[in-house]
Amino acid sequence: MMITYPSTNGIFEESIREMCELVHSYGGQIYLDGANMNAQVGLCRPGDYGSDVSHINLHKTFCIPHGGGGPGMGPIGVKAHLAPFLPSHPIINPLEGSTSRSFGVVSAAPWGSSAILPISWAYIKMMGPRGLKKATEVAILNANYMCNKLKDHYSILFYGKGGKSRLVLL
Repeated sequence: MMITYPSTNGIFEESIREMCELVHSYGGQIYLDGANMNAQVGLCRPGDYGSDVSHINLHKTFCIPHGGGGPGMGPIGVKAHLAPFLPSHPIINPLEGSTSRSFGVVSAAPWGSSAILPISWAYIKMMGPRGLKKATEVAILNANYMCNKLKDHYSILFYGKGGKSRLVLL
């Protein structure tokens, strides 16, 4: 099952762990699309949500351009039980020495797009851990500030715990 978390509307499902456990209890796997990470960086650890596979989109969170259909990319993480199925590489085998059951070679598997990744790397290095966390906190404050300013003029679709909004307007 694939879950976008938070949702496309920016809503955090408070029962994400329970949802993952339920799917696992029936033998399913969870793929977590971390497409909207701006409100999580430095505050949350997607690996704790219970998914089996997770990815983030660098273009939404770490400053790379995304226009004309690409280059959407980002890291993909898997739980240990899925690691043997990760793709190999023609020059370097990241799973060397393991009992890999990889489906084959993917030429860019370890590195992604070398023309794009330095932008995200530079942003992360310049911001540092405290700066990344601060950017997340400011993004959350901005959404709640806008919600507060617009609430008398629009219907607010969703309020989370403590009255926090992700600024989904009707």
